[in-house]
Amino acid sequence: MLQTWRWFGPDDPVSLEYAAQAGATGIVTALHHMNRGEVWSDEEIARRRGEIERAGLVWSVVESIGVPEEIKTRSGAYRQKIDNYKQSLRNAARAGVKVFCYNFMAVTDWTRTDLDWPLKNGGTALRFDAVDLAAYDLFILERAGAETDHSPDTIAAAEARFGTMAPETKERLERNLIDWLPARDFIYDRDSFKRALATYAKVDVEEMRAHLIAFVREISAVAEEEGAKLAIHPDDPAFPIFGLPRVMSTAEDVRKLFAAVPSPACGITLCAGSFGSNPKNDLIAMAREFAHRIHFVHLRNVRRKPDGSFFEAEHLGGDVDLIALVAELMSEEARRRAEGRADADFPMRPDHGHLLGDDCLKRSNPGYSFIGRLKGLAELRGVMRTVEAFRVGRLG
Repeated sequence: MLQTWRWFGPDDPVSLEYAAQAGATGIVTALHHMNRGEVWSDEEIARRRGEIERAGLVWSVVESIGVPEEIKTRSGAYRQKIDNYKQSLRNAARAGVKVFCYNFMAVTDWTRTDLDWPLKNGGTALRFDAVDLAAYDLFILERAGAETDHSPDTIAAAEARFGTMAPETKERLERNLIDWLPARDFIYDRDSFKRALATYAKVDVEEMRAHLIAFVREISAVAEEEGAKLAIHPDDPAFPIFGLPRVMSTAEDVRKLFAAVPSPACGITLCAGSFGSNPKNDLIAMAREFAHRIHFVHLRNVRRKPDGSFFEAEHLGGDVDLIALVAELMSEEARRRAEGRADADFPMRPDHGHLLGDDCLKRSNPGYSFIGRLKGLAELRGVMRTVEAFRVGRLG
């Protein structure tokens, strides 16, 4: 697998030089300052590519050209936004970037209640707590209909927890849930978040899926023309939150998209942590079933609880068997090489590392500190080399 690194541009506290020191050869990034639905210009793409190449690295994956809410709801200026998206895709592909990761999550991106949950070793991790989410949804946001989206046990636990929350705890929970994301140029407050949720009040899952399919049909045609691959990222977490429709959470969601858009350019980002947050998903079986249309891989791990809570675990220590998953993916790479496919090697990046060591004293984007991802990439590199050694007969 091609070892890549997420970089959020010149303002990222983790530099391109550090990415190279970690052993990555490819960079996963976007024009984060041009992600409100406008066209990515050739000049801005060339500037970003030049920054990467001067560091001795390659721009391997675009993650992401943002998908505006108008496209997801097919409202307002959605037609212009789709045309702009297609032109941005063309421009970036013609500049040499051939893999495009994107998501179709309504309103939110990846969502966590805790951005610095303490670990036993003194580091911190990202965490999603189902009771905290319910406490916010029911008693702070006071979303209409929220009580139908949480179990009676969760509601009772959330009410008890809310009753003990200090004001600063409530403020931190709200901030973690709605008003931050790395490299996003806007944030929500409570009122604007409620307004955003309201735009989906009449959009159910099947309508949302129809919007996704219509969009992907258009951009897949452009990707095919440009020799590019599209890799949709799963919902994170891979189950409904805030009453919003989810259309990329399970293997069945993937099957429905692939059946509707048979283009080989239409593929997925196999994110082990996102799909792994839903216990219904068997990551090894999914890697096997969808192997021919996996175009990008995020390798991270989660440890789940029965109530839907989870935290970002050690890369090799969660509920997903990453060793078996890497072996399955490398088998697909070998098959592709035997066929002579140009896309034989998956671009892969370690994702959502723990906050460790003196990174705890530095500014960093939650989940994207240096040491935690360095550790994860080193562990995954060891797994890959061991799998390869068994494959060629040097071991076993």
